[in-house]
Amino acid sequence: QVQLVESGGGLVQSGGSLRLSCTTSGFTVDRYAMGWFRQAPGKERERVLCISSSGDGRIYYGDSVNDRFTVSRDRAKNTMYLQMNSMNPEDTAVYYCATYQSYYCDGNPDYWGQGTQVTVSS
Repeated sequence: QVQLVESGGGLVQSGGSLRLSCTTSGFTVDRYAMGWFRQAPGKERERVLCISSSGDGRIYYGDSVNDRFTVSRDRAKNTMYLQMNSMNPEDTAVYYCATYQSYYCDGNPDYWGQGTQVTVSS
């Protein structure tokens, strides 16, 4: 069965860094396109970024991220990471990892993690 288990959320001060982890079960972490999403209180869920499993391995970044966030995958550990730097209070949200069960970052993800709370203090 497909399962995504997240960890690494918590409280961080503005300007600090945080790394989220998403460990997969039921498939290898680099088999399909995977993305990170977030949802702040009172706002719609948005895609933070997505990494493709196609030949070019393209990474798609959301408008809110710019160059502050980056994604990586460790096949040996079956884990995807979201490295967040220069964080600000606007990054406060519940963060979700997801897999598209496809090579490409198109459409909607098919499976989601449980979400992990990230809070950035002023």
